[in-house]
Amino acid sequence: MRKNDIIELDITAASSEGAGIGRYENKAIFVPLTAIGDRAKIRILRDKKNLAFGKLEELITPSANRCEPDCESFSKCGGCVWRHISYDAECEIKENKVYEAMRRIGGIDMKPQPLIRASDTERYRNKAQFPISEDGSVGFYATHSHRVIPTPDCRLQPQVFSSLSSALKEWINKTGVTVYNEETNSGLVKHFYLRNADATGELMAVLIINGDNIPHRELLISLLREAAGENLKSVQLNINKKNSNVILGEKNILLYGKEYIEDILCGVKVRISPLSFYQVNRTMAEHLYNKAQEYAEPQGKNILDLYCGAGTIGLSMAKDANSIIGVEIIPDAVKDAIVNAKENGIENAEFICGDAAKAALQLKKRGIKPHAVIVDPPRKGCEEALLNTVARDFCPERIVYVSCDVATLSRDAKILETLGYRLIEYTPVDLFPRTAHVETVALFLKLSLPDGK
Repeated sequence: MRKNDIIELDITAASSEGAGIGRYENKAIFVPLTAIGDRAKIRILRDKKNLAFGKLEELITPSANRCEPDCESFSKCGGCVWRHISYDAECEIKENKVYEAMRRIGGIDMKPQPLIRASDTERYRNKAQFPISEDGSVGFYATHSHRVIPTPDCRLQPQVFSSLSSALKEWINKTGVTVYNEETNSGLVKHFYLRNADATGELMAVLIINGDNIPHRELLISLLREAAGENLKSVQLNINKKNSNVILGEKNILLYGKEYIEDILCGVKVRISPLSFYQVNRTMAEHLYNKAQEYAEPQGKNILDLYCGAGTIGLSMAKDANSIIGVEIIPDAVKDAIVNAKENGIENAEFICGDAAKAALQLKKRGIKPHAVIVDPPRKGCEEALLNTVARDFCPERIVYVSCDVATLSRDAKILETLGYRLIEYTPVDLFPRTAHVETVALFLKLSLPDGK
């Protein structure tokens, strides 16, 4: 088999990134935009020793799971990967993805609980970070590239995001403001960052720039307000002069309104600043947090919430818990968490700004003995030093792990097992329908407890 060969292939599986997989001459062939059950003609693009990558040339027999894609940008931008199959088929793939990662990486042959399906697969995202093309169009990067695919209306985002994006393009074209060029590290406008509070309707617009200020700011504010109406509560600049893949810088400048927007999550009023972590799908985040609370059993107990962001997980349990201590490294998020507790009349919550591993050691010195530790780390998972501190120094009865990457969860599950914690149950939750991503929440119990309770 060589590059540009055309082969016939039966698609029998799907990869974690959304490509269909078939086998040819005992070699796995990865083909985007195919579906399990397809028989197709495939052009080989790259051939390696144990696998190959191909391109769909012609469908011979389409899968029963196929449906007509409903987005012009699908297959071009790096967002959705499952718009060409039914949601039932997508859920089956995601559930299997979580199980296979646990089995292969974690060495844990335990089936997950049934995936908690999304209540809505359209317009669910409350956050978007748009790169900008040279003509001022906003969109998303093509897969594995920094080439901007203009996306007039992404079906995962609220429609008002499209109106705000059009307003930004109009401002760029009217003023001649330059767009950032990665290769030369020149140009002013880098990204357009939008947040929407589903429960309150409040909107935030943040322009990320390679500079200290922008010209014609009043025109920008006017165009954005015209596009979004009274719901636009915050317009800010974010300063990021670094030539890196990190989108947000550390400094924000308020141009209009207030420095935050407010939403309601699990009955808790939540303040959200530009740098605060907040789940992108509020409705499904409530399902996720309810499952985390079920696993944590916080009633009358002390709960330690690591990587707490704006405090949303811990605060959702505060009414039942004896105490909540949250730890987060981003100062603005900690400020939001403190305000969130105060505005909701929650007096049994404390928030600490610092690295999770170092803060855990500080809490150990204070004699903190939590019943349950909740970790909600970034995609890279938990540092092994942190897991050691949690398991050996705090010795909680329960560890509840909220994961946005099941591969790192599986790796950390294996580490926790060596530290005396057994995986009891884990549940995938579909916060990101039509994309390859899936959230998972897992319960670990200390082995020395009688009957695993």
